[in-house]
Amino acid sequence: MITVEDTLETVQMTFKDKKVLVVGLARSGTGAAKLLSHLGARVTVSDSKPREMLESQIKNLPSSVDIITGGNPQEKIAESDIIIISPGVPAQIPPLIYARDKGIPIISEIELAYQIMKSVTTIPFIGITGTNGKSTVTTLVDLMLQKSGHRTILGGNIGNALTEEIQKNIIVDGQISPGAGPDYIVAEISSFQLESIKEFRPKISAILNISPDHLDRYESMADYMNAKAGIFSNQTSEDYLMLSADDPLVTQLRREKVEVRINRPETLLFSTKEMVEGVYLKDGVICANSSHFPHPFSHFPLIDVHDIKIRGVHNIENAMASTLIALMAGANPEDVIYVLKSFPGLEHRLEFVKEVQGITFINDSKGTNTGAVAKSLASFEHLILIMGGTDKGSDFSILKEEVKTKVKTLILIGEAAEKIENSLGDAADTCKVKDLKEAVELSLSKASSGDTVLLSPGCASFDMFENFEERGREFKRAVHEITG
Repeated sequence: MITVEDTLETVQMTFKDKKVLVVGLARSGTGAAKLLSHLGARVTVSDSKPREMLESQIKNLPSSVDIITGGNPQEKIAESDIIIISPGVPAQIPPLIYARDKGIPIISEIELAYQIMKSVTTIPFIGITGTNGKSTVTTLVDLMLQKSGHRTILGGNIGNALTEEIQKNIIVDGQISPGAGPDYIVAEISSFQLESIKEFRPKISAILNISPDHLDRYESMADYMNAKAGIFSNQTSEDYLMLSADDPLVTQLRREKVEVRINRPETLLFSTKEMVEGVYLKDGVICANSSHFPHPFSHFPLIDVHDIKIRGVHNIENAMASTLIALMAGANPEDVIYVLKSFPGLEHRLEFVKEVQGITFINDSKGTNTGAVAKSLASFEHLILIMGGTDKGSDFSILKEEVKTKVKTLILIGEAAEKIENSLGDAADTCKVKDLKEAVELSLSKASSGDTVLLSPGCASFDMFENFEERGREFKRAVHEITG
């Protein structure tokens, strides 16, 4: 009989003494390097940034890991047995093109985590992707399953890298940790992480929505959509795929890449517009309807949307998607309802900051694309809107009608300020400022009682901040400082 110890020995043998190059020293790269080192691989990490910008990551690496900064040298690539790339590293940079030409395998950190877990255990993955709402839905699913008594590991594009979570919870110093073995690995997965998968096959996958994003990295929307489709590319009739029935681009993917397959995953839907098999909204009530659930339901009313704690039009969709995924994974309906009634929302996603003299400040720093901004605008009236940052190839003009009807003053910051002004400047009173502090000061002077000051940048943060979290924290700090 094959035991867990046997399979662990197999995965150790797979990587022992192998020359592995990890390209990109962010959270994913650090997690991959640490786990591979513990499995006996000869690990080198490389990053195009100078060493002084990477000290916090480097100090977390084992001493056995070789470190190259300031570039990805071709000679190191040529001697590698396998290359692991972090999500922030485009697959088409010259060093990786060279590696592919040499026949060197290149996989993402999420693929590495899957292959290692597949060799050690049969724990199913839940993979959740989409342009917007991924973090909220992934968190809700994890909470719903935990509330129902399931043990989970949460990781991926949210929080820690999956490789780090595996090392922390399952494989510790090359040994199976006592009591290891969650019921599910719940992963938020970006299009970047899906670009370099090979075998990754979640038991349950979901695409929440698709709207233009990252077009500075992808040549076309078709390329971006194809990357998202990777979430179900290896699924079979034994697996489940959860899709929005309301999103036209998700529907297009379903028609062109799912329904044409013979051995395709069982597809369930969520919708605010029609009664589907899955989860739908009818007369303000979220209903469950599928015989495929471990606890089958036929048009069963679960919760009135007014009882859901997180607000915003988009959060109704997020609530339905998480309900669908959690029910399919075996969560109890009463526990699903409890979480929806109690979950306060994520930091930096329509997060209430403060109310001063009737003016409400909302932090939506995670709104890094036009689709996210559009959903946020739909949730408010009488807005002072702060936008800007690093452009990702977005078409800001699609926001024009919403800005015209909802926004009193548009305040712009960062590299994309001029582009946004050219697209939206005639839709509202528009001002450009040098930083977030000045944006908050100006917003306070422009707003009156009953108005909402909304930071929803529609851009990445890298021109001024390390990430969207730092941007959101700086916004909140400025609000509290300026308003006393």
